[in-house]
Amino acid sequence: MVISPMTSEEVAEYNEEALICDGFDEAIIGVAERINLGPVAAYSVEKVLEVLVERDGMTYEEALEYFQYNIIGAWMGEYTPVFIYTNEE
Repeated sequence: MVISPMTSEEVAEYNEEALICDGFDEAIIGVAERINLGPVAAYSVEKVLEVLVERDGMTYEEALEYFQYNIIGAWMGEYTPVFIYTNEE
């Protein structure tokens, strides 16, 4: 199955209040819903790491550490994005 990326504008069609991670639009893979919370942006973990490596010049290990502490570890309220682990190559 091929996952086509979404834009932040497409996410906003589902929920105008959904939070978007600046600089990671190419990693948006869709919209997710959680019980009692509105739709939120869903990001590919591998694509986020790829952006950090390619754009910011990090090693994979540095990107993973940065992601775990600064991105996935940031709770910004009910519209905080979710991050999906996939079997992407």
